[in-house]
Amino acid sequence: MYGLADCNNFFVSCERVFRPDLQGKPVIVLSNNDGCAVARSNEAKALGIKMGVPLFQVRDIVERHGVTVFSSNYSLYGDMSNRVQTTLRQMVPAVEVYSIDEAFLDLRGLEHTDLDSLAKNISAVCRRNTGIPVSVGIAPTKTLAKIASKLCKQYPKLRGGCYMHRPEDIEKVLRKFPIEDVWGIGRRLSKRLKAYGVCSAWDFTQLAPQWIRQEMGLPGLNTWNELRGKPCIEFETQVQDKQQICVSRSFSQEIYEFDPLAEQVSLFTGMACEKLRRQKSACHYALVFVLTNRFREGSPQQMEGRTIAFPVETDSTLEINESVLKGLRMLFREGYGYKKAGIILSGIIPKLSVQPDLFDTVDRERHTQLMSAVDAINTKNGHHGVYFASQSLEGIRMNRQHLSQRFTTEWDEIMVVKV
Repeated sequence: MYGLADCNNFFVSCERVFRPDLQGKPVIVLSNNDGCAVARSNEAKALGIKMGVPLFQVRDIVERHGVTVFSSNYSLYGDMSNRVQTTLRQMVPAVEVYSIDEAFLDLRGLEHTDLDSLAKNISAVCRRNTGIPVSVGIAPTKTLAKIASKLCKQYPKLRGGCYMHRPEDIEKVLRKFPIEDVWGIGRRLSKRLKAYGVCSAWDFTQLAPQWIRQEMGLPGLNTWNELRGKPCIEFETQVQDKQQICVSRSFSQEIYEFDPLAEQVSLFTGMACEKLRRQKSACHYALVFVLTNRFREGSPQQMEGRTIAFPVETDSTLEINESVLKGLRMLFREGYGYKKAGIILSGIIPKLSVQPDLFDTVDRERHTQLMSAVDAINTKNGHHGVYFASQSLEGIRMNRQHLSQRFTTEWDEIMVVKV
């Protein structure tokens, strides 16, 4: 058996943990630069606020119904996600983190356990330990477990846990479950399937496997088997190392001068290198890119990048940042307003696999010690406790007018309780 723990309206739930007065009230969380709604409470959904809708298009609804609006607080959301995952690991044999708000649970070997009670207990303990409501679905396959978790959100009487295993119950659910909501199908494939009269998950299971293999390939066949109760998607206990690391942001206003642009790119570089070291890897290439505002008519446009190759794979922020800023200098053009910039690290290999170069001029042992010290300080005292001189001290230039405090990751913003 497999389980899926899915945090309900996760970003909104994180904000509500520290604002219990918002329970039962409409709340939305916005994307970068306070652009679009990326999370909505059930109350906000009931008001007709759609996922991805720009804030300016629903401003009247927000003001008329007193909808509380938050800017994205990724420091808070990431830490709350880790707390939920820690709780899950204490209750099941193994956990596979699927996304910031979802995790698969390996329950093989627990078939003689009361799995319905286990699902409800996991949900209750997560709520008690973290304040986050979690829907837990348990079924014979990963795909069915995702469907079971969705049932928890639709039916409160399930009390956060759904054990879906009897064939007659699975058939009943699949007959009503829209094909576009099946994990692995999506909008594009669902349009094709609906053209053939396949509107539900049950309709999909009635197709011939030969047709599935021919039209949708092996992934489609795996989904078909999973819906029929045959596990085909492996459980992964180890998070796979990223083969490419990208950090980029759009700015609240165009940047016309090199120094403030370099400060932002240097900050992105530091963030990317931290991720690289966290997975104990090194990179061979770094790509720095810039984009102007394509919506500003009459202004000069540029969408360009420059790739830097390192003679020896590296994870040193010092080495990578120096080369990236040189590349940025070559890209920069006077009079251009840059709306977005970023960095991509690629050619990633395990740090232990790096082959030294006889003519290498970098003191790599010293760089490693320095980076380890910086990471340790930042881990202990808060993100970006230690900055490099070229990085922006003001943080990323984004429009975040509704940003909440980083209650769990910054000492200066921790909640104060007055007795």
